[in-house]
Amino acid sequence: MLTRLAPSLALLLLAGSVPLAAQSSPPIVETATVDAIIQPVTSDFMRSAIAKADADRAALIVFTLHTPGGLLDATRDINNAIISAKTPVAVFVGPAGYRAASAGFLITIAADIAAMAPGTHIGAAHPVNGNGESVDPVMAKKMVADAAAYARTLATQRHRNVQLVEQAVTESRAYTEQEAIAASPPLIDLIAKDVPDLIRQLDGRTVRRFNGETVTLQLASPELRTIEMTVPERILSAIAHPQIAYLLLTLGTLGLTIELWNPGAILPGVAGGICLLLAFFALQVLPVSYSGLLLILLGFALLILEVKIASHGLLAVGGITSLFFGSLMLFDSPLPEMQIGLQVIIPVTVALSGLVLFFVGLAVRSQRRPAVTGESGMLNTTGEAMTSIAPGGVGRVSAHGEIWTATADEPVNAGDRVMITAIKGLLLTVKRA
Repeated sequence: MLTRLAPSLALLLLAGSVPLAAQSSPPIVETATVDAIIQPVTSDFMRSAIAKADADRAALIVFTLHTPGGLLDATRDINNAIISAKTPVAVFVGPAGYRAASAGFLITIAADIAAMAPGTHIGAAHPVNGNGESVDPVMAKKMVADAAAYARTLATQRHRNVQLVEQAVTESRAYTEQEAIAASPPLIDLIAKDVPDLIRQLDGRTVRRFNGETVTLQLASPELRTIEMTVPERILSAIAHPQIAYLLLTLGTLGLTIELWNPGAILPGVAGGICLLLAFFALQVLPVSYSGLLLILLGFALLILEVKIASHGLLAVGGITSLFFGSLMLFDSPLPEMQIGLQVIIPVTVALSGLVLFFVGLAVRSQRRPAVTGESGMLNTTGEAMTSIAPGGVGRVSAHGEIWTATADEPVNAGDRVMITAIKGLLLTVKRA
């Protein structure tokens, strides 16, 4: 009897050892840092990070978030990924001194776990028009009402302070980490110094998911895995920065301007076109003022007209002025990160104006330079008489590497240096040089 049961007992013991071995492996915690404006590239990165955590069967994914805000559509895509994720998602606003404003606030509220570092703040989620133009009162009211309803939905489902969340949208209120944790109910779940401290505090904590299910986090001695942006994502994310977009716009316009001055140069036109396309990608994300954009284009147009019209410098002055004020008005946002400082505008305006005026000078000098080809290029140039030429008679001269028939009003001897004074068909009129 014991002999017959031994194989079955061994199989049971072997089967029981599999989950024990699995339990002995450390839990996986994925971490990612989002230090950028919330836009399509950021959205793709965060959603792919969540998908990777789900594929790795991670116990938790932590996003370290510091952002001035961004697009509401991209924010909704990120929050939809957080809500439907199999892996619990924690958003950690940090390190100290940073913030998650506007769109970053809504992402923090939507997370399974919302945490902040000491010295950080969240809020100021009042919606604004993406192109920087003013919105009529009715449309502005609709935008605020829609964003507020969305924020209330997130806060209600996450059991966070609905009133404070709504005030962050309708009144642009912002909250420090102490104000957020002390509210009743609180806006966030806990305060942590850094990500390792956050993981230690979350070990053994029961988390309620968006669908109402509860998960107890087992995070003892976790295996930390860092998710970073790919090289294309980092490049596109860097482009969607006000200062980079401004430089691309100005350099692209300058390149096309040089190509118009010198058709066939190719390189300035190709480089300018690429810069402009990249700039237009960034301008779709940033709050652009069309008035500022038109002023910049007008500035370049005035500088180009300086080549064609003798304005004694008035068009150049107008172009430089238009460039400067257009640069100041290009981005319409109260956030410092979404604006271009004078420390960038002044050097760029001076450098671009100097380059344009330099090329204007080259074009003017080339227009005034005597012709070097054709009949006009032969006038007042010298040659050598190959035969003697009597006054009113004809002979032969060598000029421009060719032999010409020539006449003269004065006697010319063979071997004399002569100057061409007129051309009529194939007959040159010369005189002794």
